[in-house]
Amino acid sequence: MSQLSTRHLLGIKDISENDIQLIFETADNFKDVLNRPIKKVPSLRDITIANIFFENSTRTRLSFELAEKRLSADVINFSSSNSSVKKGETLIDTVNNILSMKVDMVVMRHASPGAPHFLSKNIQANVVNAGDGTHEHPTQALLDAFSIREKLGDVAGKKVAIIGDILHSRVALSNIFCLQKLGAEVMVCGPITLLPKHIDSLGVKVEYDVQKALEWCDVANVLRIQLERQQIKYFPSLREYSLYFGINKKMLDRLGKKIVIMHPGPINRGVEMNSDVADGEHSIILQQVENGVAIRMAVLYLLAGAK
Repeated sequence: MSQLSTRHLLGIKDISENDIQLIFETADNFKDVLNRPIKKVPSLRDITIANIFFENSTRTRLSFELAEKRLSADVINFSSSNSSVKKGETLIDTVNNILSMKVDMVVMRHASPGAPHFLSKNIQANVVNAGDGTHEHPTQALLDAFSIREKLGDVAGKKVAIIGDILHSRVALSNIFCLQKLGAEVMVCGPITLLPKHIDSLGVKVEYDVQKALEWCDVANVLRIQLERQQIKYFPSLREYSLYFGINKKMLDRLGKKIVIMHPGPINRGVEMNSDVADGEHSIILQQVENGVAIRMAVLYLLAGAK
């Protein structure tokens, strides 16, 4: 298999294990490219890609833009904050105006779950979901799993605990789908108010004690508290959250084993984890950022061939 089974990357739920493995193998090659003195290839020289972000983003937007430029694509960056969306223009009208400039591929982040799926049914260009509300964030899940594979040799058989604000996280859902398709065991851990009802129906273990979750897992993927998505108070204070669910070096030292610490960023230092954890020997957070460029290069390259 040398081609993805889909024209779009809308979510991990929509792709197969073979698709994921193909993306990983392609990313391996692009990671070699990124470590060369000349970090650019002409693979997408004739392709124009529009990055359309209706929500704020730093890491994801920069990672996609760098991946596109490393592939020699022409890049258009669109931000809704200074666009005609503010004047009442619809999503379809906005995108069709951009596509009339002969754009081949759209990378979109949107606050509404399902927005990329809606878009893919109404335009001819390939669509990559860069995060849709609290639904999915497929490239983040792919780079997380790729980073586990790189660090531990394989994802299959590993125990991965996803810790934090599961309820509001698109990263959590995509990670659950991706890790399970690759044969990992998954646990979610956090305050009961930040765990979705019936989350166990996805085949994950549920834990409310962070220390027990750390003792169980090989990898801890720690998520940010997403205060901007919380319309009500889900816990008394950040200080109390940190006291009961924050991770510090003493907790890791008590384990008697080494585990891998991950975080999709941005980190609220002193809340989800202390700096001695984020910057410590267990952490592969910066490797995740590096791998994000290679994974996104692989996704864009493969989708460009899936016409």
